[in-house]
Amino acid sequence: MSELGIISEIIISALLVIGAFFILVGSIGLMKLDNSMSRLHAPTKASTLGVGSLLLASIVYAFAAGDGSLHEILVMAFLFVTAPISCNFIAKANMHRLRGKPDLPPPPPDHVWSTYSEK
Repeated sequence: MSELGIISEIIISALLVIGAFFILVGSIGLMKLDNSMSRLHAPTKASTLGVGSLLLASIVYAFAAGDGSLHEILVMAFLFVTAPISCNFIAKANMHRLRGKPDLPPPPPDHVWSTYSEK
């Protein structure tokens, strides 16, 4: 029997498999999706769910081994704060790059700030 315990090893293994699965799905989505707005969705989900699961596995391992650290929690907090913001900036830049092209859908009638309407 290892010094970590069977329960913590099962939890660590499950978190590693879940994290690897989400990163694999995000990588496949990045390669296979056809336009940049669709491609943007896959890696952002992979980074938050996949890397978050890997960091949780690292946290569980560190605390089960007895030398826990809060560095992983800080990395996870930074990742969860910056990933949506950077995704929003990339999407806005892509919207402005495609401005005026005929393949854009018409703006909705509610005149919110994220559309190209004149009001």
